[in-house]
Amino acid sequence: MSIKLITFDLDDTLWDNVPVIVSAEASMRQWLATHAPLVGELPLEHFATLRQQVLQRYPELKYRISLLRHRVLLHAFEEAGYVQPRATEMADVCFEAFIHARHQLTVFPEAEPMLKALGHHYMLGVITNGNADVQRVGLADYFKFALRAEDIGIAKPDARLFQEALQRGGVDASAAVHIGDHPGDDITGAQQAGLRAVWFNPAGKVWEAEQLPDAEIHSLTELPELLARWNNLP
Repeated sequence: MSIKLITFDLDDTLWDNVPVIVSAEASMRQWLATHAPLVGELPLEHFATLRQQVLQRYPELKYRISLLRHRVLLHAFEEAGYVQPRATEMADVCFEAFIHARHQLTVFPEAEPMLKALGHHYMLGVITNGNADVQRVGLADYFKFALRAEDIGIAKPDARLFQEALQRGGVDASAAVHIGDHPGDDITGAQQAGLRAVWFNPAGKVWEAEQLPDAEIHSLTELPELLARWNNLP
């Protein structure tokens, strides 16, 4: 069956995510140092402990990473002596400082030309475990839908996330391809759901899993030609 739907991972597939998260964490800590120094002085290990405590109490937040971060901040403010509703207000503003910085990212220069080219022939969607919003990033116009694990409560490699994408696209798995950088979440997850999977591997890493990806690319510029060959397009 010909390819009709292409889904993309976001972080480390359409942009380099490590510097983005480092910058967002720094922005959050700077906000805390200015507005809530008692919380800002807490070591990272304490936030990690709070995170585990929150997850033990609210296991449903495991994949809802924005709500999880907000809840951890809320507990930190409450521990520091802020009472309601002030603690929630502080958590809201602090989290917004983080999420704003999280969207100050630079999309790979080849990403938008690639998406524009593919959009002429295929339906495009997003499947991500992260909390990036394609609307805030400026890429929403390229995609028919964007599935975020935190909105649904399940995460890659769970086949249900890919099956939801197929339903949104109105296609069978045999007519869909997923593109991502993570061997387990993206490649294994997509293949277990019946999709073909393309491994985005710009660093030239060695594939270590037993089941190979259906294809491997080192640059997003390679993708339109690869899919055209699979679809016998000129």
